[in-house]
Amino acid sequence: MTNEAPCENIGELPVPPPEIDATLSVLGGKWKLLILWQLVNRPYRFNELRRAIAGVSQHMLTTQLRELESQGVISRTIYPEVPPRVEYALTEHGKSLRSVMEALAKWGQVHLTRKRETTR
Repeated sequence: MTNEAPCENIGELPVPPPEIDATLSVLGGKWKLLILWQLVNRPYRFNELRRAIAGVSQHMLTTQLRELESQGVISRTIYPEVPPRVEYALTEHGKSLRSVMEALAKWGQVHLTRKRETTR
């Protein structure tokens, strides 16, 4: 037996709006925001992205890029060269995420500062 109070209102938790689910379906996961952050300033080739994002595997990067492309957030351009050159860039729809990512970065900065101050 524990001394914890029972959760009386557990059935009354608010359901997240569908807009939150839609946003998380695009931005959810460990790598998608890091990929989008790289693409904010310029297009990248696959291996450039792989080098820029520490720890991402080739398979995971490919999977995440395909998902972002299917959601209309990034574009994939294949240039008719030998060997073929492929570049990834934000679409106009993807560029609209810039302010979202900047707000998240600002929140993260405040969070890290707060965390450092509480561990002193």
